[in-house]
Amino acid sequence: MKTKTVKGNWRWNWRMNKLDLPSVFLICIFFFLAGFSASSLFSPSQEHEYDLRLIPRARLLEKSTHEKTEHHLLKAGDSGDDYITLIPFQVLSWYPRALYFPNFVSAEQCETIIEMARGGLKPSTLVLRKGETEESTKGIRTSYGVFMSASEDETGILDSIEEKIAKATKIPRTHGEAFNILRYEVGQKYSPHYDAFDEAEFGPLQSQRAASFLLYLTDVPEGGETLFPYENGFNRDGSYDFEDCIGLRVRPRKGDGLLFYSLLPNGTIDQTSVHGSCPVIKGEKWVATKWIRDQVLDD
Repeated sequence: MKTKTVKGNWRWNWRMNKLDLPSVFLICIFFFLAGFSASSLFSPSQEHEYDLRLIPRARLLEKSTHEKTEHHLLKAGDSGDDYITLIPFQVLSWYPRALYFPNFVSAEQCETIIEMARGGLKPSTLVLRKGETEESTKGIRTSYGVFMSASEDETGILDSIEEKIAKATKIPRTHGEAFNILRYEVGQKYSPHYDAFDEAEFGPLQSQRAASFLLYLTDVPEGGETLFPYENGFNRDGSYDFEDCIGLRVRPRKGDGLLFYSLLPNGTIDQTSVHGSCPVIKGEKWVATKWIRDQVLDD
């Protein structure tokens, strides 16, 4: 009896299993899909892991910077600031050290400076080396310009820009010369040169130009770039004729600034800091130049 019962139960189970295979298959599929969905919810894909690693981290960094700005200021000295200064810049080159400052001033400020300078423009001049004359250097610098100090500007625009330049360069404004507002028309240029002076060529100096800040006051459709032909040591084999617009070239954009250093940290002239202004091909180029010395200048 036991044997028959077991045999009978086995046959009954086998028939039931045979009849229920489609149902079992569907159940298996259901649990597989449910498990896959659950794993997707709790284990994001590699692509999502990449996004979660980078984007939230960037946001956390931004948040940390904001928190420091709001809550972690130190007590400043008498000549310091009680706020954080944020002036975005791009490193264009290390040889020479050249930094680009987008949107350094507003379009309205640029237009006001141009109008203030327009009536006083005169042919630009050069500091002559020993043995040079105006006739022998004719054609090297063909722009028109005028010097303007912040104290002469009743609008206060040059004063605020001068203060911002001091913060960007980390050099006190007392080291800066007056602004040289320049206009380049079609065909006008400034052949490559050094802003720093070699005492062997110019004689003894009371102070030296350490850095230059160029503030572009207009867009230039074509030409007019600031060029650095020796950037990163290129074109220094003696074949460069100081006329071709080659090397690193910076296109003028209204309101943007360009800072470059003429001296190395040890105080000697950076030989890669030679620079110039390419001829304007279309439009008109206006630029405000601020030369910065290594010594405090008299008012």
